[in-house]
Amino acid sequence: MAADVAGYSRLMHNDEEATHAKLTALFAGGVEPAIAEHGGRIVKNTGDGFLAEFPSAVEAVRAAMQFQSRINELTSDDAEDRRILFRVGLNIGDIIVESHDIFGDGVNIAARLESIAEPGGICISQTVFNHARDKVPFDVEEAGEKTLKNIARPVHVYRIIIDPGPRTATLKRGVPALALPDKPSVAVLPLTNMSGDPEQEFVSDGIAEDVITALSRYPSLFVIARNSSFTYKGRAVDVRQVGRELGVRYVLEGSVRKAGSRIRVTAQLIEAATSNHVWAERYDRDLADVFAVQDELTEAVTTAIAPAIADAELRRAMRRPPGSLDAWAAYQRGLWHLSKATADDDEIAENFFRQAIDLDPTFGGSYSALGLYQLQAAALYQKMELRDAQRSAEALARRAVALDGADAEARSCLGWALQARGEAEDALAEIERALSMSPNLAIAHGHRGATLIFAGRPKEGVMALNACIRLDPRDPYLAVRLLHIACGLYFCGEYEASIEAAKRLIRSYPDFPMIYRWTAAALGQLGRAAEAKEELEKAISRAPGAFDMYVRNRAPWFRPKDHAHLVDGLRKAGWRQWENKGR
Repeated sequence: MAADVAGYSRLMHNDEEATHAKLTALFAGGVEPAIAEHGGRIVKNTGDGFLAEFPSAVEAVRAAMQFQSRINELTSDDAEDRRILFRVGLNIGDIIVESHDIFGDGVNIAARLESIAEPGGICISQTVFNHARDKVPFDVEEAGEKTLKNIARPVHVYRIIIDPGPRTATLKRGVPALALPDKPSVAVLPLTNMSGDPEQEFVSDGIAEDVITALSRYPSLFVIARNSSFTYKGRAVDVRQVGRELGVRYVLEGSVRKAGSRIRVTAQLIEAATSNHVWAERYDRDLADVFAVQDELTEAVTTAIAPAIADAELRRAMRRPPGSLDAWAAYQRGLWHLSKATADDDEIAENFFRQAIDLDPTFGGSYSALGLYQLQAAALYQKMELRDAQRSAEALARRAVALDGADAEARSCLGWALQARGEAEDALAEIERALSMSPNLAIAHGHRGATLIFAGRPKEGVMALNACIRLDPRDPYLAVRLLHIACGLYFCGEYEASIEAAKRLIRSYPDFPMIYRWTAAALGQLGRAAEAKEELEKAISRAPGAFDMYVRNRAPWFRPKDHAHLVDGLRKAGWRQWENKGR
């Protein structure tokens, strides 16, 4: 571990005596106890920093996170020009040990990582990340390959994101920091016009305004209104200050530059409390039709930001101890387990959703998620009676809608509950209503896609499911989306494509049992008897209850024609010989 104080020379120049006294106190109250607690040893002090060694990367990461969080707390009320923050670099490597020093490439890399860390931040090498990622709960931002001074080969670098916890700081001018809302909050700042052309101001403002409007349609987000976020227009701002003044966790900022007939928009999403980048992207477009380009850029930025925030929120929730969860964090933990697509994880997810309802009975997302869990418990794993799950899921979804009729996600989940009863027309009406409220809501596109497939419109359904995955590649229901794509392609008669979609699912979720009847049926239709028989064996042995529900019987959302199509493929796969043997 290599660490130093950011801006040490400036701090000493401003007030040498106070800086030395404060630094000594921070060492005694934050740094040294954390290092000792985790079995580390400070090898030497360097005036503005130190060099330490640890018996394991896991303990080094724990120590660094512990003392960085503690120093954030101890200095949160200090003026920015006098605040002491450490930069930390961690690496694993062979070292040469002397009485009061250590040497070697491992040490040199740690020192270079420290030099590129942000104030209050931690940079780690790929080797440290590999050792610690499954043993220490932390969130990281991948910084990629970095060429470090005097280091022969590029080093793959990760930045650990430190959660500073609740702040009691007030603004310099005396305005108290606003409390964060219960759900993730974001402020979209006006984009900076870098073109030097005042006429381009309307383009940069228009994109920011449209992004605000589009994000406001996401029921899971709390979005600051334009009138508030645009008060920062033309000002050099500190995102930490913006976060405190507006009471938001995330700030979106960026710029617009025009050169000839081309326009470039850059945007970055920043966690306000830590100044850590959550997401960043650059977009280059031809400026043929300014309004069309504005719409295209708005959609691109919006559809990237919502999943980025969802992913950051999930990671935040996973870092929190179970005993300290609020409703939002419990809900996020439930979604994480649901995304694992196993029967055991689904049951854990149920507990978290019920915990979220107990903590906040007015939060509709927990009711919707619990309803979706129940449908999965019945349809995928036969852990509930289907009729009980149908009734309960519909009641939960209607409860979520009653809490907020403008909640597009609740509307979409109600549509899915109706689809599970075989009421495709009513289901589509609810889902289309959800999409009219929030056109880029991934879960609504996913529910629409599956509903269309089982309503006899499989090509449209597959397109909608692909749109869902594009909008949210980390969708907690991804396994089910891929299952439905394989199903839809089978109904289209595209058997090779259905098999490829199934392979994609199996690669990501090897323990997911529901896919094998579709590969067996598709292989049967293609006349690949040996492969089909092997997949049929898996379908029957790994999910016998599901095989009975979908093959021996007919689930209520299957049309008779589609069920007959599935059974035909399975008979060609060899099921005919077992059909009447009770297998």
